[in-house]
Amino acid sequence: MELLNTLYVTLPDSRLRLDNATLRVEVEQETRLRVPLHHLQAVVCFGYIGFSGPLMHRLAEEGVALVLLDANGRFKARLEGGISGNVLLRQAQHQAVLDATRTLELARAVVAGKLKNQRHVLLRGAREAKAANDEVKLTRAALNVAGSIRALPGATSLEAVRGIEGEAARNYFSVLTLLVRPDLRDAFAMEGRSRRPPRDRMNALLSFFYSMWMNDCRSACEAAGLDPQIGFLHAVRPGRAALALDLMEEFRPLADRLALTLVNRGQVTERDFIEREGGAVLLEGDARKAVVIAYQERKQEALTHPLLAESIPLGVVPLVQARLLTKHIRGEAKQYVPFAMR
Repeated sequence: MELLNTLYVTLPDSRLRLDNATLRVEVEQETRLRVPLHHLQAVVCFGYIGFSGPLMHRLAEEGVALVLLDANGRFKARLEGGISGNVLLRQAQHQAVLDATRTLELARAVVAGKLKNQRHVLLRGAREAKAANDEVKLTRAALNVAGSIRALPGATSLEAVRGIEGEAARNYFSVLTLLVRPDLRDAFAMEGRSRRPPRDRMNALLSFFYSMWMNDCRSACEAAGLDPQIGFLHAVRPGRAALALDLMEEFRPLADRLALTLVNRGQVTERDFIEREGGAVLLEGDARKAVVIAYQERKQEALTHPLLAESIPLGVVPLVQARLLTKHIRGEAKQYVPFAMR
C-alpha cells in the first residue's frame, strides 16, 4: 500500500523490481502493483522481501530510502544513497526540541491523543456495562478525562502538561478494573498503575503490552529517519528512547483494550502469572508466547485511519504516525495530529 509517499510492502515472498522509472511489486511472478519512483520518498518492507540489484541502485540514486523491518515490525536497517535528507530531518528535530513553544505544542498534542483514546475506552466500557453502578463510575471517569483534555490548551509548561496527564491517568486507572468481568475482578484488581516492577497481574500484562508497543514505535521512528532518543514530552536521558515514548502514548489505550479482551475471554488467566520475592508480578513463559501471538494477530486487523481515510493494518499505524510527525517537524504540516480510536 502507498501512504504519504511511502510504499509499505507487507505480503510475504514479495519481490521488488525496477521497470524503467517504475517500481514493480511481484508475488509468485505475478505483478501486484506498479509505483512511479518519483512518487516515493521511502519503501518500507516487512519480513523477507526480495529486491533486484538495479532497483536498489536506482533507489539510492533517486534518494528514496529503503527500510527493512522484520515480520513483526522491528527495525533492522535503513539503506540510503550518499545524498540524504535524513540529516536535515534530524537537524530540524533537534532545533524543534530547543524551541520551547514547539516542544510545548507537540507535548500537548501527544497527551491530547492519549487522553482522547483513554476517554474512548471508558465510554465504550460504560456503554457495555451490565451494572448501573459501573456505568455511572465509568461515565464519571470519562467526564473527568474530558476535563483534563479541555485543560491542555491552558498548560503553559511541560510540567503543567505532565501534571494534567498524571491527573487523567489517576482517574483512568482508578476504574479500569470495572472493565474486567465481575467474576475476574479480584484476580485482576489494580490500585493504579505500577511499573518497575508491576505489583499485580493487570499491571504485569499492561507492562508487557507496552514494551511491545514501545519496540514498534521505536522502529517507526527509525524507519522515518527520526532520532528516537530526542523527544518532546519525555525528557532526554541516556539510554532512553524519548521520542519513541512520545509516539507510544497515543497507543497505550489500544494496549489496554487488548489486555482487557484477553482477560475477559479467558485467554489469559490468573495462573499465567508468577510472583517474585519483593512483590513483583510477571507474566510467565508460555503465557508470554500466547500474548505475543494475540498482539501480532491484532496488528493485522484493518482499521480506517481517521486522517488519511484509508483502511490499513493496525501494525502500520505507528509508521504512518511517525511519517506525519516528520512532516510537522519539517514544516510541511502545521500541526501533528495523533491517532484517534473509533
